[in-house]
Amino acid sequence: MIKYKKIKANYLILILSFLFNSCAGQIAESIQVKITKIHKDSITLKAESQPEYRNSVNDKDYQGNQISGVVRTVFQDSKGNFWFGTQSGLARYDKNGLVYFVLKDYRRQKVTVHVIIEDKIGNIWIGYDRGIAKFDGNYFTMYYEKDEKKIGGLWSMTMDKKGMLWIGTTQGVYTFDGEKFSPFEIPEGKINPDVGVSTTKMVHSIIEDSKGQMWFATNGGVHIYDGTTLKNISEKDGLQSNFVGQIIESKDGNVWISTSKGLFKYDGNTVINVTDNLLNQNEGIGSILEDKKGTLWFNANKRDIYRYSNKVFTKIESKEGEFKPFPFTIYQDKQERIWFVGLKGAYRLENNVFINVNRNGPW
Repeated sequence: MIKYKKIKANYLILILSFLFNSCAGQIAESIQVKITKIHKDSITLKAESQPEYRNSVNDKDYQGNQISGVVRTVFQDSKGNFWFGTQSGLARYDKNGLVYFVLKDYRRQKVTVHVIIEDKIGNIWIGYDRGIAKFDGNYFTMYYEKDEKKIGGLWSMTMDKKGMLWIGTTQGVYTFDGEKFSPFEIPEGKINPDVGVSTTKMVHSIIEDSKGQMWFATNGGVHIYDGTTLKNISEKDGLQSNFVGQIIESKDGNVWISTSKGLFKYDGNTVINVTDNLLNQNEGIGSILEDKKGTLWFNANKRDIYRYSNKVFTKIESKEGEFKPFPFTIYQDKQERIWFVGLKGAYRLENNVFINVNRNGPW
């Protein structure tokens, strides 16, 4: 009888443990990776050796000699170098000029780079559509799944305070420890018919907040992981749209959430839409940035750029020549200049004027 009770108790603990871990978002199965190491010199092309870039011979908008037709992201590293993730790969500008790195995936196809970050020891991590890469200054180490089917396309990536990489893809969330991708289960959302790429498991953005919590922007609202359990913020909490694009935490501890129906502020208790009168139907909010002075920058209706300070919105005239930028990422560099990179290249706001930064600068 005593033995039976012990077995029964252990079985109960096992069941409770399974339920607890399910609530926390954990899945045991991991995915092994293939690793390829490539020296930078074998894949480096100087910009001046390349033909002049033209968006299209039929395009009447401003073109110039762009860094790329689509720039997904920009990042300035601890040495002051600028990195650009583009629709056709990776570029870097340093004191020696602009170069392109011809990164290729497991199919030997050029990659689209969505995220660039730097770790504590100066390695540059690149998140591209079917894998990730680490650059140590000389070598690119490419990591991608052996199965080539499960993870899906990478759209977001961040490194937490412990050095763990969190990856958001079209098939959900994964962590990466240098050897394997480990699935991290969060509830599925719905497909967003108003965007080009959307799945029920889409994860557009991941951040770690000042308390060490992980936040996930999905097609099912926002999910928050505190190390033990998952919490969801969605339409039931006043978000008005479950299609979330980006999340940032501001210096005052508030969290800002961009959605297809507005920019929302979350103070830990209440969700407030601060952009009720700024949006066209289904156009939504794109990228968000808080600058070093505490001013919020964002784009609405794709091309309309605003700054928000002291509860006042200021619309920025963003026309450059005959072209109005459509930013995918808004970024502030170490010189406190604001960058807008996206469709048809990179742009920078200086003295209230938009400047196109192409292969020739200005840097």
